[in-house]
Amino acid sequence: MFAADLHIHSKYARATSKDCVPECLDMWAGKKGLDLIGTGDLTHPIWRQELREKLKPAEDGLYVLKEEYRLPEAQKYRQTRFVMTGEISSIYKKNGKVRKVHNVVIFPSMEAADRLSQKLEAIGANIHSDGRPIIGLDSRDLLEMTLESDEKAIFIPAHIWTPHFSLFGAYSGFDTIEECFEDMTPYIHALETGLSSDPTMNWRVSALDKYILVSNSDAHSPGNLAREANVFNTELSYRQIYEALENKNTDKFYGTLEFFPEEGKYHFDGHRKCGLSLKPSDTINNEGICPVCGGRITVGVLHRVEALADRQEGHTPNGSKAFERIVPLTEVIASAMNCSSSSAKVKREYERLISDIGSELYILRNASFDEINEKAGILIAEGIKNLRNNNVETIPGYDGEYGKVNVISQKDRDRIFGQIKLFDDESSITVKNKNSDVKKILHTIKEERTTETNEENYGLNEEQWNATSSTDRAVEVIAGPGTGKTKTLVSRVAFLIEKMNIDPSDITAVTFTNKAAKEMKERLEKHFNGKSIVRKINIGTFHSLCIKNFKDVNIIDEAEALDIAEEIINETETPLSPKKFLGCVSMIKNGAGSDELNETAFEMYQNRLKERRFIDFDDILLESLDKDRKCKHLLIDEFQDINDLQFRLIKKWGESAESIFVIGDQIRRYTDLEEQMTNALKSLRMNLHRSKELNL
Repeated sequence: MFAADLHIHSKYARATSKDCVPECLDMWAGKKGLDLIGTGDLTHPIWRQELREKLKPAEDGLYVLKEEYRLPEAQKYRQTRFVMTGEISSIYKKNGKVRKVHNVVIFPSMEAADRLSQKLEAIGANIHSDGRPIIGLDSRDLLEMTLESDEKAIFIPAHIWTPHFSLFGAYSGFDTIEECFEDMTPYIHALETGLSSDPTMNWRVSALDKYILVSNSDAHSPGNLAREANVFNTELSYRQIYEALENKNTDKFYGTLEFFPEEGKYHFDGHRKCGLSLKPSDTINNEGICPVCGGRITVGVLHRVEALADRQEGHTPNGSKAFERIVPLTEVIASAMNCSSSSAKVKREYERLISDIGSELYILRNASFDEINEKAGILIAEGIKNLRNNNVETIPGYDGEYGKVNVISQKDRDRIFGQIKLFDDESSITVKNKNSDVKKILHTIKEERTTETNEENYGLNEEQWNATSSTDRAVEVIAGPGTGKTKTLVSRVAFLIEKMNIDPSDITAVTFTNKAAKEMKERLEKHFNGKSIVRKINIGTFHSLCIKNFKDVNIIDEAEALDIAEEIINETETPLSPKKFLGCVSMIKNGAGSDELNETAFEMYQNRLKERRFIDFDDILLESLDKDRKCKHLLIDEFQDINDLQFRLIKKWGESAESIFVIGDQIRRYTDLEEQMTNALKSLRMNLHRSKELNL
């Protein structure tokens, strides 16, 4: 068997990542566990030229990346096979209605792609501007033209239920396949169901029984490969793939790997502008009108399926193929860490798990729970167990907004942490420094119940004092909830001032919230019996510390930023809300990247800020990288939560530091935080020009 994702895009399609190039696609297919991927965008001349340069023939009708283009990271994976594919948007008028239908074409050779491209250019189609070209050709005629280019071409209506651009779309589609393709209907053998539906929904429509239902990612970035995929039970060759999709009565097409349909962008009805998500019955009751603003409600996939269904829920037709529901591994990790799937720490953990266990699909589908528990931690193991058992919580997507799938419930957390408390006794603190290996303290050191403390040592127990009083240049403290992290950090500041005679103005303590900064100041004021010393200490969040560098700068407020975002969205037709747009901008600036916002729109936003002489909060940090800040003694709270941009700031500030002290949560059993922090400190060490050698 092999897994295949046959609908993706190159960097030449609109709103796609610049990393959608053969070498990156090859590497990511290996990470994901895909054996075969489509090239995408086969009608684009420059893309075909790049494919000719970088690919070479493999098995019948398939290609592989030339060895000289393979990335070092990809060498450990089996070479990915490529097949020529592309998506074409047909916009035309038929039967008195404007139709907008997307179709996927698959060819056995680059030469066949050349022939179709020449035919499209001959009728005036602009195939140069977009990898997914928009043409004014009837879908029936496009199918005929495709088969004229190669009789063994595969033609698949794409994401057939999407409201605006699909075969059955609520606003521009058809009610039957025959109405769309007429006499060419017999040449349609497979249908792509899209992210917002799954086989159980499609099985309710008896007219679809004779077709193979395929699922693909429609990825606009390499990281989104395999969010849906197909499983073939045959050898890798174009001929076998063609035969598998042509004849449903064979076992050559085994089944599909599916999104939870609720996670798709158009599962429910709704009105994104008003934040309104509706079931089909609610839309009917409101006569299709948004009750908030009076605008039109976008009819979603579930509604459209129910409109065409002639069967009740739960029906399984004869000859139906197997399917499994999956969730991207990054979302499982994020659920375990209780943070965004786009965060830097999730990405680091993803790369570690792929390296330690195997491909993403292997981890999600096949790896044993014991192996996952050992290498990924109990929470991630529990999340994958829930996924395999379809035991998840969902919030349906609507009107272009992705839904959410949570694989770890609060009940799961309570149960798991309850077990940990029973078997592991209490949280522990771990100190790493030059003179000691990592040591685990098994007794309780909770701040409220500390034992064997020494008042001369600020009332700290032995382990807290070891961390506080270390004289090493860089110290890493890993401590669980309730172990006295704040007390240890405050005591470290007091130790520097009282025991090491450090000038308070030479100390910088970074917290993640204003609340945490306020608490630290209050504790220090209590310790020093006043505010005079504490005022000299630089305590605050990254932003509050950096903003002191900007005296005559206008910081844009949220309303103005949203206005600029909306301008750019309208000009570029970016499919995001203004709030989501700004969120993607922030992710890019903080080093997490964004698959949903292209480079052009991002640059337009930055230029608009400059034109109006504004900066935003993320720019405060970015521009601070170019400004000198003397941090002789640097302390970082909640170190596990830093993003890439914040880490760059820490390295910058640490270049002249005499000491660096970081403290974070003890969550090794879930994220291997110790390794993360150790690696980060090693990176810091390289930038400490006056440092002693660290022995971590």
